[in-house]
Amino acid sequence: MELMNARGTKDFPPEEKIVRQKIVDTLRRVFELYGFSPLETPIIERFEVLSAKYAGGAEILKETFKFSDQGERDIGLRYDLTVPLARFVGMNPTLKMPFKRYQIDKVFRDGPVKSGRMREFWQCDVDIVGSTSLLADAQCIQIAQKAFEELELDVNIEINSRKILDGIVRQEGVAEDKILPVILEIDKLKKTGVDEVKKAIEALGVDDDAITKIICMFSTVGSNAEKIKTLRTFVKDKEALDGIKEVEEMLSYLDDKNVVFNPALARGLSYYTGPVFEAFLKDEKIFGSSLAAGGRWDKMIGSFIGSAKEYPAVGISFGMEPIFTVMTKLGKVNTKSKTLTKAYIIPIKTSSECMKIAEEMRKAGVNTDLDISARGISKNLDYANSLGIPYVIFAGEDELKQKKVKLRDMKTGKEEMLSVKDVVKRLK
Repeated sequence: MELMNARGTKDFPPEEKIVRQKIVDTLRRVFELYGFSPLETPIIERFEVLSAKYAGGAEILKETFKFSDQGERDIGLRYDLTVPLARFVGMNPTLKMPFKRYQIDKVFRDGPVKSGRMREFWQCDVDIVGSTSLLADAQCIQIAQKAFEELELDVNIEINSRKILDGIVRQEGVAEDKILPVILEIDKLKKTGVDEVKKAIEALGVDDDAITKIICMFSTVGSNAEKIKTLRTFVKDKEALDGIKEVEEMLSYLDDKNVVFNPALARGLSYYTGPVFEAFLKDEKIFGSSLAAGGRWDKMIGSFIGSAKEYPAVGISFGMEPIFTVMTKLGKVNTKSKTLTKAYIIPIKTSSECMKIAEEMRKAGVNTDLDISARGISKNLDYANSLGIPYVIFAGEDELKQKKVKLRDMKTGKEEMLSVKDVVKRLK
């Protein structure tokens, strides 16, 4: 048997997993800083939940892993964390609102495998259910600002409202059944350019005059305030004007140093009902795909669970894979360290005493390992060096008689005789 991964999956060795874990820890800390609580949902769901009318839609269902359990019930692997959230809210009608939850977990899609697209991947989601206030939308953007600041990534967070897109396209006489397809083409303006977008909209049967006006309005430039002013001179549609007000209100709540109003930003999913946002590295030559994205989805939960009660919701999802890729490209992570161990003890005929020293250091909060293979000093140093352990402690009979150990800084080679308490102080 040839040992290999299932297609679309990947192993992450310790040097990569450590970095990914730090990303998750940072996001978790930021989510909790803003008052969100963790939620865990099962990896498997009843297939009728995943395939519900207002869940992921036909395109995602094509990529859903489906199987039957031993009771011949149809089961599927979750393809996102939003549908399980909707199910959870529906099953717990007494939840206090707003319900602020985060979930950091694996999802699965049986789709084509290519660079940056796997069949098993992580989503890091934060959502607010039960509030129509734009303060909730602004808070999602604040979370993105704080998270990327903590991750030391220089990003722009683009914002818009789907109401602006819907209203402008409708204003220019586009038929209702063509509005969403046109919007999805507008969303490609930055990526493919004006000419390609024009061709694609022409193919949808929209006349040239309408295309020119639509492209013009969605290509406005200048500061956030200048773009809003320009749009107001063109826009007459009430829904679009409501969308402009939404953007203005959100901007009033935010430090907009890295918040950019982009009237062409659409987000591909059809269930967005209002503000949408997406985070990109400022230097898009390094990485052009989004690092986080989200928006308001007020109608999905109520429709999904067949309830007359409304469950307004807004959220943002951070992409583990693109964030890890960017941080690696920028050299912001150390992928050489293969352990979280801070100190490695080498007993020199003092194994029993060193077991006690290691426990003392661990109780003080220092990640500590020790040789359990009775290797020589040279091989132990090679071992510590290969894992990137920053400090080695030598503990022989002579050192212990002095109630001290020898601490070596593996980077500089400097050695010191210190008590265990002083070693702890040094390493913490």
